Amino acid sequence: MRKIINDPENYVTEMLEGIYACYPNDLACVEGDLRCLVAKRKVPGKVGIATGGGSGHLPLFLGYVGDGLLDGCAVGEVFQSPSSEQMLKITRKIDSGAGVLYLYGNYGGDKLNFTMAAEMADMEHDIRGETVLGADDVASAGSSEAELAARRGVAGIFFLYKCAGAAAAEMMNLDEVKRVAQKAADRVRSMGVALSPCVVPRVGKSGFTLPEGEMEIGMGIHGEKGVRRGRLERADAVVDEMLERILADFSLRENDEVDVLVNGLGATPMDEQFIVARRVAEVLAGRKVRARRYFVGEYATAMEMAGFSLSLFLLDDELKHLMDRPASSPLFSHF
Repeated sequence: MRKIINDPENYVTEMLEGIYACYPNDLACVEGDLRCLVAKRKVPGKVGIATGGGSGHLPLFLGYVGDGLLDGCAVGEVFQSPSSEQMLKITRKIDSGAGVLYLYGNYGGDKLNFTMAAEMADMEHDIRGETVLGADDVASAGSSEAELAARRGVAGIFFLYKCAGAAAAEMMNLDEVKRVAQKAADRVRSMGVALSPCVVPRVGKSGFTLPEGEMEIGMGIHGEKGVRRGRLERADAVVDEMLERILADFSLRENDEVDVLVNGLGATPMDEQFIVARRVAEVLAGRKVRARRYFVGEYATAMEMAGFSLSLFLLDDELKHLMDRPASSPLFSHF
């Protein structure tokens, strides 16, 4: 294990201490719990938006707590869910009387703990909560109605954060913010490729092996099995295979508009990400699909995993408006 850390047991705590030290005017912890993070600015009467998940994915999840985005986030150990008690702390803190929307990835531990937190918030504090899941990974399950519910959430949840956050900032009510978030969830598709494993500090070694010169297409951000493993191919060939699966799942038509996310997984240089973006632009132009805006960089990482993910977000006039609204957090700025 080659990491710039102190004690592996303190990895998450010291990471959070660094974030609070860097952004004291923007972020605060709840009840002294560093893993319960909220935006300092609170708007009366606005729907609160909460997220959460395991550490190790920065800027996901807590990096999107800020203006026009999320109001609070709970994080667990690396690749582990936060507790229901931590989510309840967040819920109580961000509620302004308009209810709370929970936005998080479709993973078992997160679903269990968020559901428990929502039930406790309702019974003990009369706070109404609604949930929308990020489930955008086309590699993790098929496209039937039952299979869609089993898909993992990956980097495409960024679009849910942006649109739901904008809707809440426009003072839409909870039902409308949920509608917008679900609409965004239904219109995003993602797929990733890994070139190397990552190391969880407490474990001290890779969770899986990937031989030199090989890649795994469809691998999840925790190292979940992909759709195939084989020799590393040219960038254009990798992009073509991933886009073929995404586009087949989407059934995009000529002149449809999309926003594109090219997401680094933690160890892929920006140079290579733009090589990927170049090929995405060529393929979409060839299909007469209009790419309105590209987001290129690290939006949802997996520690030091090498590779990238692609996400396409199918737009309409409402979603374009919400995507265009200003938003900012310590780790993300949009206009």
